[in-house]
Amino acid sequence: MIKFLDLKAINNSFEPELSNAVHRVLQSGWYTLGSELSAFEDKYGKYIGTKHCVGVANGLDALRLILKAYIELGVMKEGDEVIVPANTYIASILAITDNRLIPVLVEPDINTYNIDPFKIEEKVTERTKAIMLVHLYGQNSMHQKIQWIVDKYNLKLIEDNAQSVGSYYNDKFRTGSLGDAAGHSFYPGKNLGAIGDAGAVTTDDDKLAKMIRTLANYGSSKKYVNDYQGLNSRLDEIQAAVLLVKLKRIDSDNQKRQGIAEYYIQNIKHSKIILPQINSNDNSHVWHLFVIYCENREKLQKYLTRNDIQTLIHYPIPPHKQMAYKTLGKLSYPITEDIHKNVLSLPISPIMNIEEVKRITDTINSF
Repeated sequence: MIKFLDLKAINNSFEPELSNAVHRVLQSGWYTLGSELSAFEDKYGKYIGTKHCVGVANGLDALRLILKAYIELGVMKEGDEVIVPANTYIASILAITDNRLIPVLVEPDINTYNIDPFKIEEKVTERTKAIMLVHLYGQNSMHQKIQWIVDKYNLKLIEDNAQSVGSYYNDKFRTGSLGDAAGHSFYPGKNLGAIGDAGAVTTDDDKLAKMIRTLANYGSSKKYVNDYQGLNSRLDEIQAAVLLVKLKRIDSDNQKRQGIAEYYIQNIKHSKIILPQINSNDNSHVWHLFVIYCENREKLQKYLTRNDIQTLIHYPIPPHKQMAYKTLGKLSYPITEDIHKNVLSLPISPIMNIEEVKRITDTINSF
């Protein structure tokens, strides 16, 4: 069986450094808000290209805290609108509604699956305060049209960088450094994955970073003094130590993913399958997921399973069709709904060998 993602094998490829890092933390006797976290925040902030990095418990909290901080700073208030892709994982939208802000959904570009830059401006109202970009599947979604809209209407630009650590915009700037703030996820299956839940916020804004750090620590910047109604959302020392080990290899691992994606694109040839498109250059996509479009998705997935190839669907139900957002279910987003009905994710990871990639390719071509 070719697994969709073999996390055990991926983590074994970092040994013994990974186990040594965990042992170092255990022996230190210091498990939260310590030197491992400080070192990771420093290195990851420099990697992304921002002045500040704040480690938090997970990617959803990263986005929640960005918006909560803007509310505490008086930049936003309950009932304000945040433009967000209709085609995204539900966490992007949960972060908005959790802060009693209003998500305004925008359809994707069918070629890239990312938000369509030319459909955003028509959704801007006097209550719009931000655009939340999602760099879906590992591909940069920033566009000069989006920057033009941000500047024209004086909006905040927030990035959901959960799936695209290491990708570039215009081959110069890493995603996560393009807007006013960005949320990052280090869930184990991500390109840069911890061994549990983990996340971070990156920003160049001093006031925002300070507020996020305070809110993530029970709303306290001084022990037992709580100025805000905050959360408990901290990146622990073990996860920080693990991420420090893995950060050293993120670019080379992404290059391996890019090599596999290139092979798929050049060699999968089937009239019923549409392959993903890159919107600018090779470095704009780090291939967290390799997502194909097939109107016979269920038959294809069953066929691949019979041939010992594991696949997943990202994602079977769009956010506006989830019970959690039944009030949005009356709205129609046909492009998003079509994508969720027909996409299938193929195995891709830095530990896959060429024989596995060829077998997947040949099996698909014979479908």
